[in-house]
Amino acid sequence: MKAFPALDQLITCFGRLPGIGRRSAERMALKLVRESGRLLPELIAALETVRDNVRCCSKCGSITSLGEEPCRLCTSPARQATVLCVVEDPNDILLIERSGSFDGRYHALMGKLSPMRGEGPEDLRVEALVRRVGVEGIREVILALSTDVAGDATASYLAERLRGTGVQVTRLAFGIPAGSGIAYSDPVTLERAMKGRQQA
Repeated sequence: MKAFPALDQLITCFGRLPGIGRRSAERMALKLVRESGRLLPELIAALETVRDNVRCCSKCGSITSLGEEPCRLCTSPARQATVLCVVEDPNDILLIERSGSFDGRYHALMGKLSPMRGEGPEDLRVEALVRRVGVEGIREVILALSTDVAGDATASYLAERLRGTGVQVTRLAFGIPAGSGIAYSDPVTLERAMKGRQQA
């Protein structure tokens, strides 16, 4: 595709999205070229709408609209303000909400520790988490992280960072298979894991 730099740039952009390999990115780009009269304007409009109206909440990291800052999850008086569920990604918040198993607040780290990818604590929202625990009177922090090596390392690091703050640190228990994550779990599994959380 090097003869078409514009198309190659589009393929490269699609390839940066999670779960999209080179071949999938090529198929997506070529589909847009084939149906450029219909599909391309819709995609451009949707991307512009998201760019102009959707943000990550500055407090918890969840998805919110431009006019709701902080988000509804952070401001709702119906939610438990002293229980904080820590997740890797805003998508994890959506999945837990869909399960209906949690009514507290959230904190998205925006990743997990991964020395192989060069991602350390300074690349995550760890300091913001520690500040929130101190300022908001949090009594329990639930670590709802993947059960792979990077997720376990992140959970251990966070438990150590929060030691001595007086907050109870728990971790999701059964339900989420080892080597998997929240993104691959159904609502029933998430509910069981949330109810069966254990001391970290």
